[in-house]
Amino acid sequence: MSDRPLKIAVIAGEVSGDLLGADLIAQLKVMHNGPIELVGVGGDALESQGLKSLFDFSELSIMGFTQVLSKLPRLINLISITADAIVQAEPDLLLVVDSPDFTHRVAKKVRSKRPDLPVVNYVCPSVWAWKEYRAKAMLDYVDAVLAVLPFEPAVMQRLGGPETHFVGHRLSSHPDIRRVRQARQARGPRPLGSKRTILLLPGSRGGEIAQLLPIFGQAMQEFVTRNGETRFILPTVARQEARVREMTRDWPTKPEIVVGDAAKWQAFEEADAAIAASGTVILELALAYVPVVSTYKGDWIIRMLSHRIKIWTGALPNLIADYAVVPEYFNDVLRPASLVRWAERLSLDTPQRTAMLSGYDEVWRKLETERPAGEAGAAVVLSVLEKRGKL
Repeated sequence: MSDRPLKIAVIAGEVSGDLLGADLIAQLKVMHNGPIELVGVGGDALESQGLKSLFDFSELSIMGFTQVLSKLPRLINLISITADAIVQAEPDLLLVVDSPDFTHRVAKKVRSKRPDLPVVNYVCPSVWAWKEYRAKAMLDYVDAVLAVLPFEPAVMQRLGGPETHFVGHRLSSHPDIRRVRQARQARGPRPLGSKRTILLLPGSRGGEIAQLLPIFGQAMQEFVTRNGETRFILPTVARQEARVREMTRDWPTKPEIVVGDAAKWQAFEEADAAIAASGTVILELALAYVPVVSTYKGDWIIRMLSHRIKIWTGALPNLIADYAVVPEYFNDVLRPASLVRWAERLSLDTPQRTAMLSGYDEVWRKLETERPAGEAGAAVVLSVLEKRGKL
């Protein structure tokens, strides 16, 4: 492998993408003999790898079409700023990580000005859920896709998309998840009659929290009424802590609000069950062996377009296992009483809990890979660079 310097442009639009991108870059530094310089957009994880972000990437953490529309002028401006900066930097490769509404628009602009620049997309867009035509359209500006779900390469091939490689999911090799899983398996379910601990995870975006936290609060009060004294833990991120504390200030029963990764993983280890926002956290909980009920509340435009969504489930464990491992409640059918009853069944030694944990074993099996996701992804990046004569 060449030891010449590499300049990698990387764009991540959310915390999960920032972590994935940083993991890959860290492995790339190990596998490439020469120095690596970064340019682009990211958060703390990528900045720890040497990136100086073009702007605060939290501006891209928006949810739902209505929020996108309200911030559209700023987003269009950021797309242009990012694309122009990358073209001017003359990198050897562009790595776009998740957040396709932003990252793919940048990639298209960059490719139009630098048709020789190789582009790798980390995290396959959910073309299997809706807008299948996006797969073939990606051929114009993406050379390779790094998929985190095992069924995605076959889907992309069927839809005529770019070459797609299943590299595995970063979470399946996450040391904290493995530690929590082992501890929970060794402990087993809580004995009947003991005080239970329920985890509340309303998401990390302001929009998610505004929609879901009031419902979680109602479920929490009803759970206490039906079951007596219960411990509730609500992990959140630092930027949302003030919002969460204000929203829960007048609740009759108050959750323990904890901030930071260490506190989150400790809460995962101690919880008997969880009520959580649909998203990556559902997969985290599944891999950590925490029984969960998944929730989602979309804005009015998503509801209006729901008939165009082709996917049968929004929960990643269900997609990976290919059957309903985790129960889900969406929009108008999302009611506190339903969440309470699932939390009751999942927090004790019941058939529902046993069936869910068996499903989690299937998820683990299907996510297993020969090497960690970051390492496999870095190998594909180096292969693309070599094919395009950049090494």
